[in-house]
Amino acid sequence: MRSLTLPNKLIFFLFLLFIGCNNSADEEKLFSISGTTMGTTYHVKVILPGSLAKSSELDILQNKIDSVLKVVNQEMSTYIETSELSLFNKFRGKEWFPISKDFAYVINEAIKISKLTNGAYDITVGPLVNLWGFGPEKNTMKVPADTQIKRRKKEVGFKYLQLRKNPPAIRKSNPDLYCDLSSIAKGFGVDKVSELLLVKNIINFMVEIGGEVRTSGYKAKHQKWRIGISSPDGSSKIKKVVLLENLSMATSGDYNNNYIIDGKEYSHTIDPRTGRPITHSLVSVSVLDSSCMVADGFATAIDVLGPIDGFEFALKNKIPVLMFIKEKNEFVEKSTKEFDKLLKILE
Repeated sequence: MRSLTLPNKLIFFLFLLFIGCNNSADEEKLFSISGTTMGTTYHVKVILPGSLAKSSELDILQNKIDSVLKVVNQEMSTYIETSELSLFNKFRGKEWFPISKDFAYVINEAIKISKLTNGAYDITVGPLVNLWGFGPEKNTMKVPADTQIKRRKKEVGFKYLQLRKNPPAIRKSNPDLYCDLSSIAKGFGVDKVSELLLVKNIINFMVEIGGEVRTSGYKAKHQKWRIGISSPDGSSKIKKVVLLENLSMATSGDYNNNYIIDGKEYSHTIDPRTGRPITHSLVSVSVLDSSCMVADGFATAIDVLGPIDGFEFALKNKIPVLMFIKEKNEFVEKSTKEFDKLLKILE
């Protein structure tokens, strides 16, 4: 589970087929908007009639997108000292702590996934993420001592976190509890931007934040959105291209945000159950869902569970999943029938 300001998930290279333009002002055209958020980048592609997409109107749309993402950051960033999440992490009382409706919505989904995975996914893993140098705390580039890990593990556990939906509030039974929503907040941000576009009657679009993607409708001329998954070898090559329509895809991987100490590589993905970085052979997992937030959370959960338990979890819960597993000197592709069925339908 990862830091919000580091590229904690695989960044997809979104290969979108741009269409040619003609002189007709009403022809649908693809327009791009990009910026920065949550310590990474975002890209939005929208299909609009040429006569409606003036530069001034696109600037207004980008300002609204930036405003939406600023609110999400102010609610859920561990890097903004005044965010709702940071204030809750500093709060040591056991009383109910008021939060926004959206914040409660994300917490509720995170708790659901934590329960489903028996704690393999746990947003209270923050103290361990920080200890290993992937959070706001300064990284000393040293492997933590066993005593440090044991001490931090006592501060971790979603069982110490309670949610009240109305009025929205959370509370901690362990004063040292520290939450990190980086494994699900980007996906939620994608959903919020998508909701903004739909409210504005923009129905053909692609939204991506730090590699988490949601699509709606088509590109111009009814082409499906083509989303590339980068190769697990860490290169800039594309390993697989999937066609998406009204779906989200989130990918979690083990090779873009690690560090090496004394010749040994340490993953940024921390297993809350052991207090240590994952060490299994699953190097990439992509999840499909209508909600990017849900796909984001499940991708992290399955990444923690690994190639065997993670795949069994996906099968049991009928989750559309694509895995890349390292076996000797090659990457083996493995997917659930739900993933294959969705792609077959879209193709």
